Amino acid sequence: MTDNADAGETGAPDLRLHLVTLGVADLARSAAFYEAMGLERRYRGATGVAFFHAGSIVLGLYPIAALADDAQLAPEAAGSGFGGVTLAFNVPDDGEPARVIARAVAAGGRCLKPAQPVFWGGISGYFADLDGHVWEVAFNPGFPFDAEGRLVVPAEAAAP
Repeated sequence: MTDNADAGETGAPDLRLHLVTLGVADLARSAAFYEAMGLERRYRGATGVAFFHAGSIVLGLYPIAALADDAQLAPEAAGSGFGGVTLAFNVPDDGEPARVIARAVAAGGRCLKPAQPVFWGGISGYFADLDGHVWEVAFNPGFPFDAEGRLVVPAEAAAP
């Protein structure tokens, strides 16, 4: 989970996150939600799946029962509770978390925690999409963006 410039020497894979697939109850409805959130839908010719550009990764939507079957798992009841995973994205200004959460709610999502100042010095809030997937939206002044829009996490935490 590093840049792995020496992957050939260590045998470690060049592990990078390329695609996040969310299991959804209603593909068309969920695709419409993410389009309303402003994501660009791609590869429209595919049936039974939806793909969106989401920065440097791709967000995929796939029917939850089919996704569980593909992974040889039993599907849990959709929206049955917190699954221990949040998806997050950072934004460049402190007013944007509230605007993004409002947009999610307008598209049919649910506000879980309004955008507010947090202990680490930024602004953060949470929303759930139509299938209960939890998203954090954060402004973190200590994690800047590079020229290509990638989040830069400093090697060391700033002194308090």
